[in-house]
Amino acid sequence: MILCPPSTERPRGKQCQRLQAKMSSGDKERSPQLLFVKALASRGRLEAVTQQMGHHPQYLDSFLRMQHYLLHMDGPLPFDCRHYIAVMAAARHRCRYLVNLHVLQFLRVGGDPQWLRGLDHVPPKLRKLSEINKFLAHRPWLVGKEHIEKLLKISEQSWSLAELVHAVVLLAHYHALASFAFGCGCEQDACLEGRGLLKLVLPGSLCFCEAGNGGSQELLHLNRKRSLDSCVELDGLRERTHRPQVASEAREEMRPPNRDEGPDGEISGVADPSCYVQDPNFGYQDFAQRDEHQPQVFCVQDYSWEDHGFSLVNRLYSDIGHLLDEKFRKVDGLQSCAMAKRQGCEHAAFKRGIWNYVHCTFGIRYDDYDYAEVNHLLESILKLYIKTVTCSPEKMNPEMFERFWKQFKHSEKVHVNLLILEARLQAELLYALRAITHYMVS
Repeated sequence: MILCPPSTERPRGKQCQRLQAKMSSGDKERSPQLLFVKALASRGRLEAVTQQMGHHPQYLDSFLRMQHYLLHMDGPLPFDCRHYIAVMAAARHRCRYLVNLHVLQFLRVGGDPQWLRGLDHVPPKLRKLSEINKFLAHRPWLVGKEHIEKLLKISEQSWSLAELVHAVVLLAHYHALASFAFGCGCEQDACLEGRGLLKLVLPGSLCFCEAGNGGSQELLHLNRKRSLDSCVELDGLRERTHRPQVASEAREEMRPPNRDEGPDGEISGVADPSCYVQDPNFGYQDFAQRDEHQPQVFCVQDYSWEDHGFSLVNRLYSDIGHLLDEKFRKVDGLQSCAMAKRQGCEHAAFKRGIWNYVHCTFGIRYDDYDYAEVNHLLESILKLYIKTVTCSPEKMNPEMFERFWKQFKHSEKVHVNLLILEARLQAELLYALRAITHYMVS
């Protein structure tokens, strides 16, 4: 249904093995505190998404490993392009939290600040991703081999297959992560009015201070100090690296010679993410309401992650398939029996109902599943929540999250949002990889 058969174990490349060994050294069962400390040490902040996922440390470990590989390890795309593509993807859902985070990372890896003025200021090669970004984010069933052909068409600005697969995984990952950020309230908590501190949300009764084994108060103070939202930090970076275009010679002479100088003009992307997208009004449309000439239902029996997607993505972008597959397995393995019991059903059936409903909203169907079960397993308010987070996360608000299943624990709500994240990610990948397959065999 969701993943490869449990018995399937595929050989990993050397780079993936090194990453696995590096990030898996120590205890097999990671505590959230240890993962938080590692995230804080590597990023200088404890991100809101990381804090929420800390309610399920087994999954968080896998998520951090995959994202680290996607952004920071060897791959087809330059590091600045990876962060800029993340910005483009998050901007489709107006997720300022993720946009600000990766604008900052883009500058830190040496990205050209002029690109942050919008798509009109980026190389044509990157700008050509806008169309597939739009379709994958809102109506992935529209992605076809003609879009792949357009991107790969031989020219000075053409993409290679490996680069395109890397870009597609980035786009799908950050579309899905935007859903999670809105679904768990990270967007509202972290970017309220474009400012603010990230809340320190810890799983259950776990104490972050214990992770330090000494010097705990200093570590907690460091976290609070460094957890400023990227909106605030970016303003400081802006102030240091950018100056007004019109300035007098006297002011130029008064500036310290060692001060960082950037191109003229101010970064406008933080205030308005729409400058990173084309056709910002394009949004989700119910699959059932599509035009007659548009694609039919996507049948998983004809093209699945297990039999087709995994091998293709892993061949063109070495080892990313293993890391994605592991993440799918981890979310499938999370247990929350109390949540299913409250709904009066088995845990596996409840989980499958959520997964298949997410896929159904994007036109993906399973021949061996009775979709009447969805209405039996998922009450109407839950279905509305899942569909909103999946298809139009920018329409979420904090009240929706608080009202959603008041009788359930916060960790259980996060669990549902992790299922939504991974199901949406896999749905987008299936459409994109199928289009690439059709291009390759045509």
